[in-house]
Amino acid sequence: MKQPDLPEPAENKDRVRLTAHSGKTGYRSRFLGLAAVGVLAAAAVVTTFLPGPNEIQANAADKGPAEELKIGYFANFTHAPALISQSKGILKDQLDSDGTKIESQIFNAGPAAVEALNSGAIDAAYLGPNPALNSYLSSHGESLNVISGVAYGGASLVVNDKITNPEQLAGTNLASPQFGGTQDVALRNYVKGLKLSQDATVTPSSNGTVAQLFGRGEIDGAWVPEPYASLLVEKNGGHRLMNEADLWPEGKFPTTVLVVSKDFMASHPETVQKLVDANTEAIDWLNTADDKEKLKAVQEALAKANGSTFDEAVIAAALKEVNFSSDPLPETYQELVDHALAVGVGTGGDADGLVDTRFLDKQER
Repeated sequence: MKQPDLPEPAENKDRVRLTAHSGKTGYRSRFLGLAAVGVLAAAAVVTTFLPGPNEIQANAADKGPAEELKIGYFANFTHAPALISQSKGILKDQLDSDGTKIESQIFNAGPAAVEALNSGAIDAAYLGPNPALNSYLSSHGESLNVISGVAYGGASLVVNDKITNPEQLAGTNLASPQFGGTQDVALRNYVKGLKLSQDATVTPSSNGTVAQLFGRGEIDGAWVPEPYASLLVEKNGGHRLMNEADLWPEGKFPTTVLVVSKDFMASHPETVQKLVDANTEAIDWLNTADDKEKLKAVQEALAKANGSTFDEAVIAAALKEVNFSSDPLPETYQELVDHALAVGVGTGGDADGLVDTRFLDKQER
């Protein structure tokens, strides 16, 4: 298969020093039911089931199905449910009965997608959890909600063969995809926790550029998502020094989530429900297709969205590292906020309320 076209190095090469001292996988079994609320009616006390406050707000502003759904995603492996949903027409089939049109846009970075969401240029997006958190906290909870999980796992620190233990990261040059992004925060937090005897340097760089830098020996390693981690291993002689899954309970940490603007969610909850349903359907397809069919479909979807794809061995290896799941893993977000605050990214805050499970809950009924 054709190797991906790798972009030129990013203009921003600010180096940040870290001081040494300073699946269909179970969501449906975890979030069930609505709370029973007692109300007075007439002269008797009756008990009924009422929607939660978020649902009341949405119903109050409900304008029916949207004429158009504008959605953003990345041409990335960890966004495979979005790619499959588009390439197989899953989302289109969900929305056709309402006459809702789809306008899709491909982004290269989370902050750009969040900016588009906040400006109304798009209504929903597939994002890494950190950009979603940053938007939610900086807007005091008014900008967006995570409405479903997409993928968890699938991020690793890959290093050259000279580094065999974490202590050898002292004095090294490491890369992350983007300053303040999900993998960037994970790398900085991990290295800070090592309390190395000598500074390590982190150079934010695009995923595509990392392979070039690693191949030329300009960096000693990188904390990157799939399939770039597998690309460094399979084609550039690297090895996984740390799989991020080893740092989380049951190996579960969000890699990609589905978010929607609060305004769109309040105005068009029926359309949002169909978006969530399509995402779940795409995830189900990925988790039930045989390996050859899944590999071919992901490669074709990447090629269509990106103009290029990855070697078969790279995609096959990456598929073993990533779990596609609608579980939004709500218990992880406060820890992600704390990690970012610990390394000086963002201002911290309360992640409670970021995840809105009402649309996933309805799939249980």
